Amino acid sequence: MTAQTRDPGPARPVPVIEIRNLHKSYGNLEVLKGVDMVAPKGHVVSLIGSSGSGKSTLLRCANLLEDSQDGEILFEGEAVRWRGEGLARQPADKAQVIRIRTNLSMVFQQFNLWSHMTILQNVMEAPVTVLGRPRAEVEEAARRYLAKVGIGDKCDAYPAQLSGGQQQRAAIARALCMEPRALLFDEPTSALDPELEQEVVRVIKALAEEGRTMLLVTHDMRMAADVSDHVIFLHQGRIEEEGPPDRLFGAPQTDRLRQFLSATA
Repeated sequence: MTAQTRDPGPARPVPVIEIRNLHKSYGNLEVLKGVDMVAPKGHVVSLIGSSGSGKSTLLRCANLLEDSQDGEILFEGEAVRWRGEGLARQPADKAQVIRIRTNLSMVFQQFNLWSHMTILQNVMEAPVTVLGRPRAEVEEAARRYLAKVGIGDKCDAYPAQLSGGQQQRAAIARALCMEPRALLFDEPTSALDPELEQEVVRVIKALAEEGRTMLLVTHDMRMAADVSDHVIFLHQGRIEEEGPPDRLFGAPQTDRLRQFLSATA
């Protein structure tokens, strides 16, 4: 009699970003203390927590802007290769780092636009110089993305001529023009006043509705609740609580999360 093999069912999709037991230190200060995180394709994962909890550090480690000391980082199932150990650990393959970074476009708190370039030139620069795409093709895409974020009429303006909200939307268009696998946002609205903040929130919500993969560090609990598929609450370098936004915000399980949410209400 032959043994029956059980059907394993459909294969689980490979996440865009997966982090396993990540540790990050600055000298003797351990900022991340064994963090696990998964960002599936088409999902929005928000990282929340008080200042110093490690959320921005986690985002920068995911994008390889910071070197971590232990743990694994996988991009679409491919593990980052390392050499050295502890504080001496660094990526072993520069070409791999460049390839991963170009597929994980980062939008920073400060807009980081080049002041001597027009908005259109800012959006076009990386796809032309880093990816080597044809200029005419990139210009068409750049104009399309600037229109998408609501500033298609600002192509010929310079950053200093735009409001903070418009500059941040230009930064989002620049990230989109790289045609990334995922967008990473590091406090994208915290440098803006409330009125301009809502301009950027509307764009992020629209991107979430399109099913784009996003990792979002934010202080805006309402936006995290509205756009996220999964929310991670970091406290002192560890994941204190995580889950779907309706449960995390509606029925927090830990005292620390309850305290945090009452302080940000």
